[in-house]
Amino acid sequence: MRSAEQILADSAVIAVVGASRDPSKAAHRVPAEMQRYGWRIIPVNPTADELFGEPVYRSLADIPHPVDLVDVFRPAEEAVDVVRQAAAIGASAVWLQLGIVSPQARQIAEEASIDYVENRCLAIERAAANLTRLG
Repeated sequence: MRSAEQILADSAVIAVVGASRDPSKAAHRVPAEMQRYGWRIIPVNPTADELFGEPVYRSLADIPHPVDLVDVFRPAEEAVDVVRQAAAIGASAVWLQLGIVSPQARQIAEEASIDYVENRCLAIERAAANLTRLG
């Protein structure tokens, strides 16, 4: 299992399940920051059409290209299904944001050989490791 820092360093495309239109929410601020530092953000939200200058997909299965990391801004009880979907699309890692913990999701990820991080913030980890994907 790769460390959180290694997952970020290895990932170029991040699908954000639960990405928000509301700039006051972490589910908007965190993906926007990751995009500013060079990651491609693919928003997944059933009620939006465009976020961060990218088309929004209704589900992970609708994304027409490979995804390296699935970032989750949904309640813990929804994480299990998101991890199953991440495995189905071939994502190599799943990241549950601060405050989201799911032992069942972790078990599913481990069984699918998907790297798994929970209860940590992408933006905080990026800043702590001073990571960027910019040239």
